[in-house]
Amino acid sequence: MGAFPISLEKQDQLAQRMAALGVCEAEIDESFVRSGGHGGQNVNKVSTCVMLVHRPTGVSVKCQESRQQGLNRYYARRLLLDKIEAQKNGFVAAQRAEIEKIRRQKRKRSKRAKAKMLDNKSKHGAKKAMRRAKAD
Repeated sequence: MGAFPISLEKQDQLAQRMAALGVCEAEIDESFVRSGGHGGQNVNKVSTCVMLVHRPTGVSVKCQESRQQGLNRYYARRLLLDKIEAQKNGFVAAQRAEIEKIRRQKRKRSKRAKAKMLDNKSKHGAKKAMRRAKAD
């Protein structure tokens, strides 16, 4: 693992976490590609985006958070360790269920459900209008 533009404490924490999860640097394939988005000429000309693949588990990560390649290398390793840890602890199913729940919530309502909701709203509005009329 090369030197990242971060403090030595953070590098040590990363190394300890990698050792705790049983991930060694030799098992990680690292490649660099051009980033997209904000950053101007720097991201258009320099390959600052980091792609990591952990060969034993097949987990892959792509990171382009920063304009600096060294910082992206650090962030990518953290993301990779997060994914491997989640996979080992079985959080993948829970995350997938959460994503599916959000997808269902954002889904467009059927015509029948929308009509039923609007009907209930109009009934509620009429009820409130009757109460207002009694109060006056």
